[in-house]
Amino acid sequence: MILSILLMGGLYYWFPSLEDEAGNLLISNKEILVMCLIGGSVLLTFISILNFKKRQLQFVLNRLAIILNFVLLGVFVYRSLSLPGETLVSEKGIGVLLPIISIVFLVMANKAIKRDEDLVKSVDRLR
Repeated sequence: MILSILLMGGLYYWFPSLEDEAGNLLISNKEILVMCLIGGSVLLTFISILNFKKRQLQFVLNRLAIILNFVLLGVFVYRSLSLPGETLVSEKGIGVLLPIISIVFLVMANKAIKRDEDLVKSVDRLR
């Protein structure tokens, strides 16, 4: 989960502003939608880390962060598909792929949380 926070924070600071040939800004980290989605994902993941004793809440918060990352990825894909011409499409960089990597880390964290929850339930049955 910490890696996911670092990736999304890095996405916000190093996200390249994408401009078309006329100089119009297409995607920027200063947009309210992109800023809210990245900030929401970072905030939910951070709250999830702090709730380490409440595994079910942690699992739900991670799922919400995954949904926010999918929405952010959808915004990036929509904006990149609306680009005119071919010159800028290849210059998007890794900024578009960081939500995918963050989703993978959050899914791995959810699997570990689920495994911990199953272990606790199995120990409770033995008592």
